[in-house]
Amino acid sequence: MDLAHIIALACVQGLTEFLPVSSSAHLVLVPVLFSWPDQGLAFDVATHLGTLIAVVSHFAVELRSMAHSVFRPSATDPGTLHNRRLVAYLIVASLPAIIAGLGLVHLIAGGWREPWVIGTATIGFGLLLGLADFKYRADDSHVEINLPRAVLIG
Repeated sequence: MDLAHIIALACVQGLTEFLPVSSSAHLVLVPVLFSWPDQGLAFDVATHLGTLIAVVSHFAVELRSMAHSVFRPSATDPGTLHNRRLVAYLIVASLPAIIAGLGLVHLIAGGWREPWVIGTATIGFGLLLGLADFKYRADDSHVEINLPRAVLIG
């Protein structure tokens, strides 16, 4: 894999990570479209790690406040309880992805990286996102996160 491919795929990751599309899918589909060799799962994980570092850096103040609420809670700070709940909900919502990732690692590393699987899944999830957007577009109310919603998100 040459430097131009690395830069191109890193840009694809950065541009697609925060859109309602699969950046993981794009990391597989772009090499197929340009007839590049598959960079492999390790490279994909590295680009996602880079994204994680960027997100943690961007939200450092909020994450520090949340961590402070968990490890040094203040009885007088009204945000302490909210932040502690938010941390719990983030953990609950992350567990299904962690469990699925660990349980399905052989499929993810193998057959699920096939372009037809990714294309089919992208179309299917695109339709689901479109349906959700259509259904809830008029609902501009602020929805508070709670435990059942955190489980559903996960």
